[in-house]
Amino acid sequence: HVQLVESGGGSVQAGGSLRLSCTASGFSLADADVGWYRQRPGNECELVVTLSDDGSTLYGDSVKGRFTISQDNAKNTLYLQMNRLEPEDTAMYYCAASVRPTWVSRLTPGMYNYWGQGTQVTVS
Repeated sequence: HVQLVESGGGSVQAGGSLRLSCTASGFSLADADVGWYRQRPGNECELVVTLSDDGSTLYGDSVKGRFTISQDNAKNTLYLQMNRLEPEDTAMYYCAASVRPTWVSRLTPGMYNYWGQGTQVTVS
């Protein structure tokens, strides 16, 4: 049984920082493409950042230079360090993971097999 469990969300003032964690069980993140997505009320799911199994990253334009993805394979955990948070960053944040087929260059949200339950980030 595969689970992704996020933690680290909360309320913070603008300009502050948070670090989200996503711990996997039943599935090795080291073998997967992983990502963080977010959804704001009334909006569609939005790319925050993806990390491919080859180490390449893709950041959403609105978070470039402020957010950083990292991964600890020993802990089977994915992180999202969020700095200089803005009210527009308020959203539910989700981690996702999947083994990427060789014929796919980059996973889109609909291609991920596993999603966490989400963690709320509120910036005021």
